[in-house]
Amino acid sequence: MERFELAGELQEEIRACVMGEGFMKLVQSVRRNGKQFKISLRPVEIGGERKFQAEMTDNGQVQVKNLDAAAAAEGLEEIIAQRGARDLHLMGATGDLHIRVTKKGRVLVSRSAAMNRTVELRPHDRVKRLPLASFDSAMLLKAVGIADGEGRVRASMRGKYDQVNEFLKVVGETLPHEPPERFTVVDCGCGKAYLTLSLWYYLTETLKYPKVRIIGIDRRGDVVAAARKMAERLDLGDKVVFVEADLTDFDGCIPGADAAGGAPFSADLVVSLYACDTATDEALARGVEWKARYILSAPCCQHELQKELAGRSGRVNLPSAPFAGLLRQSILRERLCDILTDSFRALIMRILGFKVQVIEFVSSEATARNIMLKCEYAVKPGQRGTVSEYLELRDFWQVSPWLEKRLDRMLAKYFSRFE
Repeated sequence: MERFELAGELQEEIRACVMGEGFMKLVQSVRRNGKQFKISLRPVEIGGERKFQAEMTDNGQVQVKNLDAAAAAEGLEEIIAQRGARDLHLMGATGDLHIRVTKKGRVLVSRSAAMNRTVELRPHDRVKRLPLASFDSAMLLKAVGIADGEGRVRASMRGKYDQVNEFLKVVGETLPHEPPERFTVVDCGCGKAYLTLSLWYYLTETLKYPKVRIIGIDRRGDVVAAARKMAERLDLGDKVVFVEADLTDFDGCIPGADAAGGAPFSADLVVSLYACDTATDEALARGVEWKARYILSAPCCQHELQKELAGRSGRVNLPSAPFAGLLRQSILRERLCDILTDSFRALIMRILGFKVQVIEFVSSEATARNIMLKCEYAVKPGQRGTVSEYLELRDFWQVSPWLEKRLDRMLAKYFSRFE
């Protein structure tokens, strides 16, 4: 028997357990060049058939494969034939087997006490728990054009389908579990209304909110007209309404709706998906003015701050002079401005009493614009530390964030303490 080699009877014991009915899991760790390579094998049920899942971890990189019995048997032979120092842990219904091979090639074997465990083969078919699959969304997806006539998601709309699902997931995680009696949502810059209409179904069908009113606002008349037709086709004309207006000018008046008796307009949830540049700031500002408790905003392109920093690469008298090399490169300057803009937004919302999380709401593989500001009115406004953080960041870069100018009256009383 060669050095590091397992005895023949030990090899047969491993084969019999792994390929038998009582197999639960095998894990082997190999130490080489100061790094660890690990492979595990376990039985799974896929499509009603018994198969094996192999997971390999090498220098932090993980690879997973599903194997049939023949491929698993081949892989097992490679595991058994492995040379060098290693640990092998085999778990079965009747007990565990642990094998340690030392650097000198010595094979140490230990076994657990006899056991009588039940091996449950769990289905491994992955069922994604998607919000748009939590209710009968076939009619909705066809109406908005995400699905074709047979109800299948169009390949060209897969990205939008994923974005809406991920946005709705955040909605479900953010809103209270106890449905309120009435709930008003405003979609700022609703566009083609994919999210607007999906929100109504998700809130009413999945979250069981009893009375929901959703208002979609967009300045483009043709887009609003198309959204209204979709709402009518879904018999939601009086529940999801679309208003052609500039977000700045919207006062809560909806054509054809009863007046609110002079009461100021308010909203419970304000959402904004990919509103360009300062339109995101306007959506945040309107959410504050409408006293919304929840504001969810996924920004798009952000150019306002870039205009202020674009010409600074050669001006050494500014505090940002150490960043001159960065500012000279347009791509790097653009990314820096994205980060700074969202940082200013998050700090301003915190100053105004919102608990803010900046999250990645969708995979970066789906879109580079995957940042969301998740805001909930839940903290004391004007906290000194937050105000100080904002002013120090703003004054270092010597910029005037658009959202600050837009909400200057609300912010002035907090900033005055530092003057």
